Amino acid sequence: MTEYCLRKGWSLYVLSAASGVPLTTIAHIADGSTKNPGIYTIMRICRALDVPLAVFLDGLEDECGNE
Repeated sequence: MTEYCLRKGWSLYVLSAASGVPLTTIAHIADGSTKNPGIYTIMRICRALDVPLAVFLDGLEDECGNE
């Protein structure tokens, strides 16, 4: 998620505003303290970043060590 924000030149604050997901939720996903965000949260983030859901889910799977 952070990588895609950087590509767009967005901060987490901008992503929060664009997606409608609270900034604290986005920050917790970004720092890893939220390990299993809800599907609707993920979908809203993906729509805002214009990233396919599958790409984001693959990234989460890699971060969790599941292949």
